[in-house]
Amino acid sequence: MSVSDLRKSAEEATPDEVVTRALARDITLPNDAGTLVLITLDNGLDHNRPSTFGLRGLGSLEQALDTATERAAKSEIVAVAITGKPFFLAAGADLNLLKGDATRDQALMIGRLGHDVFRKLGELPVPSFAFVNGAALGGGLEIALHCSYRTISSGVPAIALPECFLGLIPGWGGTYLLPNLIGPTAAFEVIIKNPLSNNRMLNGDKAFRLGLGDALFEPADFLEQSLFWASAVLRGEIVIDRPEVDRSEAIWDAACAEARAFADSKIGGAAPAPYRAIELVARARTADRDEGFAAEDEALADMAASPELRAGLYAFDLVSKRARKPSGAPDKSLARKVGAVGVVGAGLMASQLALLFVRRLKVPVTLTDLDQERVDKGVQYVHDEIDKLLLRGRLGADAGNRLKALVRGTTDKAAFADADVVIEAVFEDLAVKKQVFADLEAIVPETCVLLTNTSSLSVSAMAADLAHPERVAGFHFFNPVSVLPLVEVVRADKTDDATLATVFQLGKALGKTCVLAADAPAFIVNRLLTRMMGEVVTSVDEGSDLHVADEALAPLGLPMSPFLLLNLVGPPIALHVSETLHQAYPDRFGVSENLGRLVAAGKPAIWSYDESGKPYLDEETAALFRPGDHASTGEEIRERTLVAITGEIGLMLEEGVVQHAQDIDLCMIMGAGWPFHLGGITPYLDREGYSERVLGHRFLPAGESTLPIR
Repeated sequence: MSVSDLRKSAEEATPDEVVTRALARDITLPNDAGTLVLITLDNGLDHNRPSTFGLRGLGSLEQALDTATERAAKSEIVAVAITGKPFFLAAGADLNLLKGDATRDQALMIGRLGHDVFRKLGELPVPSFAFVNGAALGGGLEIALHCSYRTISSGVPAIALPECFLGLIPGWGGTYLLPNLIGPTAAFEVIIKNPLSNNRMLNGDKAFRLGLGDALFEPADFLEQSLFWASAVLRGEIVIDRPEVDRSEAIWDAACAEARAFADSKIGGAAPAPYRAIELVARARTADRDEGFAAEDEALADMAASPELRAGLYAFDLVSKRARKPSGAPDKSLARKVGAVGVVGAGLMASQLALLFVRRLKVPVTLTDLDQERVDKGVQYVHDEIDKLLLRGRLGADAGNRLKALVRGTTDKAAFADADVVIEAVFEDLAVKKQVFADLEAIVPETCVLLTNTSSLSVSAMAADLAHPERVAGFHFFNPVSVLPLVEVVRADKTDDATLATVFQLGKALGKTCVLAADAPAFIVNRLLTRMMGEVVTSVDEGSDLHVADEALAPLGLPMSPFLLLNLVGPPIALHVSETLHQAYPDRFGVSENLGRLVAAGKPAIWSYDESGKPYLDEETAALFRPGDHASTGEEIRERTLVAITGEIGLMLEEGVVQHAQDIDLCMIMGAGWPFHLGGITPYLDREGYSERVLGHRFLPAGESTLPIR
């Protein structure tokens, strides 16, 4: 098939492309510097739909650049600049290009076309400028890298090459241009480390300090300042002196080794994309531009045919679309306004919640606890975290002082008399929580919503003795609150729609992804993690080696091993949740006597760590374990764990804990760090045959794990 036929086939596969137009206009530069052609990338939609590059969009850009090249040859213009619509430069390739039945040849053609169009910016007869006015992701950053010079707005929230997070590689110049601009170590931060760290992004200031930009300007007059700066560069008044990249083989080899070790620590070799990207960066040390781009084309074509990309696209669809429209949420018009928030408790979790509420809502937040010392400690935590934001430049001094002034603490719950929402985050004991709600009901207004952050207890039981149980719901955050985006919204037996609508709108205002759960023991994520942990711990109780058990799930590329997760959660909480689930489901959830002895002895974790970070079992902890005499292999432990999880998900869907398998996938991705490259826990179990073997049917219809991105 010819290139033209492939392009036509790809265009036919994306008939609904939202075309990003390259809108060109002449700008007369200040100080008689000449005429600059400013190309604005704009898909014609509001800021909720970032501009992306499909085939027609690339065609529009190519036409604009060809026209500019002709004009430059006639000396009609002195420069070309690229910028974006408000809030976005561009968000990369239209992923519809790689969905469904896209062939390897089509993917190869897409890579070559992107390179052919973007490289025109770096090969114009006149200098090119990228004015990075908004988010620049994937191809949006790569188009800027092709330019001669770059300015960045300090207000840009997201600059990234997130491809490895999805199961791809930066395919339009990123793995060649970036290391040759800022060196391999800094390039790996953008290409490998950030994507594999929950898809972390750079803001404008960090991107500038890393060397991605030549000048940084405030957003208020960003375009004006960029044009003045470009004029000064063209007139020779400003000379850009970038640090020379060290091309020694030792430096690049060390950077690649560090990047591989980081990828191993995150995914353990379970996905190919990061390792392929590392190879491409290594090649960039000696390759010329044609060789580097050709290698990217081949790698992109290989990744496009991989199951990891299909899985990554499914996961992306969940977090970009389903997360925005929660299943089962009542009409938002029923939601009540939230002008004041109360937090019962002043411990670490409560303090994290108070910080989140005041930062996102900017309303008065009051903490209470049993004594003033605890209250003061909780308020101080919030103040200290605000101070950290000030030091990092994330907040101005005035904004920081206003936030601090909104937070207060007291031992008197009467302070909640005007609260619109009160959330409790006290000890996980049903009697204690029931008493908290009883006390609150006598104080708060009738319209006040009462929330519990319980991780496993029955919300219905907490509200059972109240005069108005309809205003009680579960609002379960995950620790650390600032990092994990999931909140499980739990509808109790009598929770009404107005309460539920308020909770969902509150979650949205807090920047969280809300998923509706029925009031079942441990809800969604903790139920599945406890089942997983239970199988691993049981294997140890039976006699399996601790190291073998802890590494049994490593081939999945989970963000942390079971016992590292236990360290993070804390043995007392893990024991409490397992006891709760054992009481509800004694045939499937056991309570480990070894774990019980660990908690009774006050041990904060199973593992201790040596200076190199390698886990080991200290003698005192080892003495607490009384294993049996049946040792399982890692493969056997992994098999029993995946069989158990498959069965548990089947029961959860049967019980109506959630309505759809996709909601379980979304929860595990956003609340437990289930790897993007696996695409979601249910399509993974479908692909590996567990669902049909254990349940006799798939969780998702065939093909649904490769949902198109619209």
